[in-house]
Amino acid sequence: MTLKTNGFNLLQYYLSRPKVNVNFKNDITQTDSLYIWSKSAFFSKLNQQFDKDIELLNVTPDTLKFRFDKNEVKKIPIKLNSRISFSPGYDLFKPIVLNPDSIKVIGPQVLVDKIHAIETDSVTLLDVKNNQQKKVKLKLPNNSNDNLIFSNSSTSINIEVDKFTEGHLKVPVSIINVPENITLKYFPKKVNISYYTSLTHFKEIKAKDFLVVCDYNQINENQTALIPKVTRKPEQVRHVKVDQAQIDFIIVQ
Repeated sequence: MTLKTNGFNLLQYYLSRPKVNVNFKNDITQTDSLYIWSKSAFFSKLNQQFDKDIELLNVTPDTLKFRFDKNEVKKIPIKLNSRISFSPGYDLFKPIVLNPDSIKVIGPQVLVDKIHAIETDSVTLLDVKNNQQKKVKLKLPNNSNDNLIFSNSSTSINIEVDKFTEGHLKVPVSIINVPENITLKYFPKKVNISYYTSLTHFKEIKAKDFLVVCDYNQINENQTALIPKVTRKPEQVRHVKVDQAQIDFIIVQ
């Protein structure tokens, strides 16, 4: 600022740092998230903040720009970056749990909207056969201007492990969508299935927990066999396979 007055009046500005007030409600023009103070529009109001013996001659720069944006709060999921292998015969008993599994990000909407997931630092665990719990840092986005606030900088991973084995059961086959005017005979009536499950759940798994079906609607002309598919299984089993590749049938008129 360039001021005009006598030396005594200027003394106060040498002894203490002068301040001027800008009223964001009345002295600022707004365009989207940009607030603008211009000398041409508000110079006289600024001049009124000085004593009557002081004349404000000039202000540089002649335009002040303030960029503001409404803060947004967004819940961002955490993505585990991991390489995990298990000892032979062992596997995950339950899905890996992250605590927390998401964080809150607070900041300008234009920045927050660019964040879709937060990765963890790389986690490597090899030949795992016991439960694991580990704290891991998050790879937070660059925040050099401190525009963003993150609720967490780390998360805990919880890995439950159990010994696994293969099971085998004989399950009845059901034929669906057979027209009422058709009698269909098929063989075999039951098929062997194999599956993978933990020792903890092994004794709980029963044949009635599975449903194996063949769909009559999928028969092509001159086809004499149906393909069995597992349409229901317990949530505790994985990698279910029907050992019988096809079910032979004949249509009785």
